Amino acid sequence: MSEVKLAIGYDEFEAGQRIAEAIERLSVSPEAASLSSLIIGDWGQAYENSSEEVVEELVKYSGSFPALRKLFIGEMGYEECEISWITQSDLSPLLPAFPGLQSLTIQGGNDLSLKNLEHDKLEELIIITGGLGKGVLAEIAASKLPNLRKLELYLGVDNYGFDGSLADLTPLIEPGKFPQLTYLGLKNSEIQDEIAKAVADAPILDQLDTLDLSLGTLSDEGAEALLASERIKGLKALNLSHHFMSEEMVARWQKSGLPVDVSDRQTSDDDEDWRYPSITE
Repeated sequence: MSEVKLAIGYDEFEAGQRIAEAIERLSVSPEAASLSSLIIGDWGQAYENSSEEVVEELVKYSGSFPALRKLFIGEMGYEECEISWITQSDLSPLLPAFPGLQSLTIQGGNDLSLKNLEHDKLEELIIITGGLGKGVLAEIAASKLPNLRKLELYLGVDNYGFDGSLADLTPLIEPGKFPQLTYLGLKNSEIQDEIAKAVADAPILDQLDTLDLSLGTLSDEGAEALLASERIKGLKALNLSHHFMSEEMVARWQKSGLPVDVSDRQTSDDDEDWRYPSITE
């Protein structure tokens, strides 16, 4: 698999370099025809400038990348731009432009939109945010992704963009919504207990190999519901890492014989039991 990452650093952007030019150069390069994985990092001060130009240029030159199967929009570290500051845009035009795409990863939720989310071959959708808006959740719920096998959503907190509730997530776990889905990640959430209780006995578990509820604020309350579920026993992997469960609850999981990850136990640092997901700002 051939992979290329394009990024415009702060100094490069100040010197006049632009992501549009980098994409155009790549489109006429010898490796363009065989490129299978493209990573777009900082497109130039992403805390102020949206990814709209990235989308426009990739659509414009999509014919130059016939082998593209994986696309990552917004891969950048905190020293370039905090996740909660990354300004995205409507990324849905990318899907019809790349009919062979199998994996789409997005980092950053500000101004993100996935309108008319339809694709016959997409197998993997990953969205990494410190706060994912309910509008995007509704767009995913309304999507037509018949071959989707992995859905991984970093939900985050309300201070950084999560304005939804459990009601905005339940359409994603309705029977038949994603018939090929084997990996479900509803993670990095401040309502992890609510999610755990809702998913614990949901019929979608019968088709999953992996349930990922990691990186959030899971406590004994949500863990108890999961432990009581018969459907959980059919999973090949259950990821609960980075959690706020008690030592007693962790011990119960370790004795359960289930394929569960309960590593990275967190503790609240005050008497008011403030708990935070792993990724926020």
